[in-house]
Amino acid sequence: MIAQLQQFCWPVLGRGRLMRRPAPGAGWALTAVFLVALSAMHEAARAAGPADASIQLLYDIQQAARKQDYAGVFLYQQGEVIQSSRLVHVIDGTGERERLEILDGQPREYLRHNDEIQCLIPERKTVLMEPRRGDRFPGLLLGNPTDLAQHYDIRAHDKLHRVADRQCRVITIEPRDGLRYGYRLCADVDTNLLLKAQTLDASQGVVEQVSFTSIRLGGKVDPAELSSRWSTRDWKVLQPRIEPADLAAQGWRIPAPKGFVAVMQVKRSMGHSNVNQLVLSDGLAAISVFIEPYDTERGHPLSAGAARRGAINIYGTRIADFWLTALGEVPASTLEQLATSTEYVPVSSQ
Repeated sequence: MIAQLQQFCWPVLGRGRLMRRPAPGAGWALTAVFLVALSAMHEAARAAGPADASIQLLYDIQQAARKQDYAGVFLYQQGEVIQSSRLVHVIDGTGERERLEILDGQPREYLRHNDEIQCLIPERKTVLMEPRRGDRFPGLLLGNPTDLAQHYDIRAHDKLHRVADRQCRVITIEPRDGLRYGYRLCADVDTNLLLKAQTLDASQGVVEQVSFTSIRLGGKVDPAELSSRWSTRDWKVLQPRIEPADLAAQGWRIPAPKGFVAVMQVKRSMGHSNVNQLVLSDGLAAISVFIEPYDTERGHPLSAGAARRGAINIYGTRIADFWLTALGEVPASTLEQLATSTEYVPVSSQ
């Protein structure tokens, strides 16, 4: 039941964090990418201070997303798909509160209180509880940002731009290698709030982007806007079961790309099987590796090899009696190298 609802609630997301339903038969792993960061990752980014001036720019953007009141509408574009959402974020005596309403397609609302998110699925009168991830727009960082300068050139430009009728400063983030994407950001001059973010490939082409089209800040935000349009008093509430996991102890040898470190290992109950998930991050980009039993009779809904959904690349392969899916906002070659270099040595034969 929960696995089916996650396909309604957590479709494929890019850095824009906007929801897009996966293609039929794409498999649960495409929907699960939204879950790649638990509160531990968010706490790591929260606790880490800036290492130098370049990291300070990104740290200030992250803090602005967490500590200010703002409300507005933003557009997310991934290929030919464009979707709009209304976002309200308020700081009160209990911490952070947020309401995200999807304005296109099936009605969806996401209500957040600190690190807990309720996904409202009106047609099923169901609330699905999930942890948050700290890089959801206008947030930016995953995990500890202190080592980012080793893998990216980060530079703020003097020329000002304009987004949603506010002046913003452009910040470029260029990768030092071919293992990751680049980014072009525009942060509000007065508040450092991220107003626009673009993900760039090696040729500087935009593979996805998210941008506010209207925004209100500070005292112009009414906390009453946090109230849901739905009454959930009689709705069913579900919470996925997540347990710690140790993939190395199970016999898995998964080589992390340079600069990426493991930030989470968990086991999830998905349908009738358990799925292991490893999350790797360099502080900005993230890769999820999902490992599940391979059905020798039915095969697997995802084809072997590479696939792409906007900035999210996917690589699937069979290893022994398992199916491995690697996906994330990194070039396809990064995922292919990781997947094809992964080894499984049964514990009994070690």
